[in-house]
Amino acid sequence: MSRPSRRLLPPAVAALALLALPAGPAAAVTYGTPTITFSTAYLSGAVGATGDPTVTVTVAQSGAPVSSLTVAATASTRTAVARTGDVTVTGTGSARTLTVAAQGVGYTDLTVKVTGLGGKTASKTLHYAASAAVQFSADSRYLTGSSDASAAVDAGGGYIVVADDESNVLRLYDRNASGAPVRTWDFSSALGVTKEIDIEGATRVGNTVYWTGSLGNNKDGEIKPPRHIVFATTVTGSGAGTQLALAGSSSVLRDDLIAWDRAHGDRYGFAAGAAAGQVPKQINGFNVEGLEFAPGSTTTAYVGFRAPLTPAVTGGRALVVPVTNFPSLFGGSHATFGEPIELDLGGLSVRDLRRNALGQYLIVAGSWAADDNSDPYALYRWDGQPGSQPVKLLDLPTADAGGWEAVPDVPDLTAPGARVQLITDDGSAVLYGDGIAAKDLTQPEFKKSRSTWFTVNP
Repeated sequence: MSRPSRRLLPPAVAALALLALPAGPAAAVTYGTPTITFSTAYLSGAVGATGDPTVTVTVAQSGAPVSSLTVAATASTRTAVARTGDVTVTGTGSARTLTVAAQGVGYTDLTVKVTGLGGKTASKTLHYAASAAVQFSADSRYLTGSSDASAAVDAGGGYIVVADDESNVLRLYDRNASGAPVRTWDFSSALGVTKEIDIEGATRVGNTVYWTGSLGNNKDGEIKPPRHIVFATTVTGSGAGTQLALAGSSSVLRDDLIAWDRAHGDRYGFAAGAAAGQVPKQINGFNVEGLEFAPGSTTTAYVGFRAPLTPAVTGGRALVVPVTNFPSLFGGSHATFGEPIELDLGGLSVRDLRRNALGQYLIVAGSWAADDNSDPYALYRWDGQPGSQPVKLLDLPTADAGGWEAVPDVPDLTAPGARVQLITDDGSAVLYGDGIAAKDLTQPEFKKSRSTWFTVNP
């Protein structure tokens, strides 16, 4: 009896048969709770501003592609300042960019929610502050982290180094964007100080930047030695890669100026203006705010005075004193002086002084007084020659918060359409309608100075 023959299935048919077998139960897809973080929890803006600072929002959810997550503002504690619809979040990756268009002045807390797959969400609060609209808003940017900008120099590549007269921190900013500094330096420890130097003037020669304190007393008339310091930093790199290193310091300039004036009959009253109990920001006070080198020189520096005027009466002239051996101060030498220069700035004094490679100078002129937000300001052009007088280019706007305090560099003033950037000190300004001066705000991100571009040769 023969056995039945066994027939094998073709391989393709066998594979189909296997696929037809019942499958085991599918594993359920699970999603974790989304996460959301901010690059900063505090953001400052301005009504009508162009290019306000932004926040980077980073989101993720386990088990879900990041592109499936959505981010939006869901609540505002003060809609008069900013509504949820004023918050824009762009991007589809893990890092999104959040911007706020301010509606009014003040503070609000914005709830920002990320929604992931599986209906899961997470929220975080962004603390937001908005200041008032300003003139020339399209040409204005805000330098956050400090409200007391007092001097600035060009770092190349669209960046500037800005000093603060309420601290000793130097900050590197993108001059064309609003936002926080990209790098900071504080040489207080190396300089042996714990109090403010009251940095008020700066100038750059090659790869050296010189910084000067005000040399005057504090606002209460107290003599504070840290304010007598002049120091130098060496620059390496440029742009966002700029680095600073301390190159030296000196504390003799104040005393040398007083001794020089006394030897010339107390012509400018330096000894009296710098005496204990004398407030520096008086018409007959003693306060330095400008520093720049003389035409064609890298050794003679012009020291520009906010006070005194000469004579010390309404309508008096601004004072510039040449220090003929300025770099030698950092080698231990005492200062030597040239013939003082008296400038007609329409009764205003020097608030900053800057020269370009063509020997063209700009002078930011303002009042000797302390009420920065209301007194007049003007911008003057000068050739730096002792026998010539400056020419007014324009009156600077004073309706907005802040006093004009710094000019980082000077364009070719003969070029059509030449534009210059000026920076305000907003330390005494009440930015958010709360009665608190900006310098006294507890949150550094809410402190800010403003920069504005002006056309000086239409």
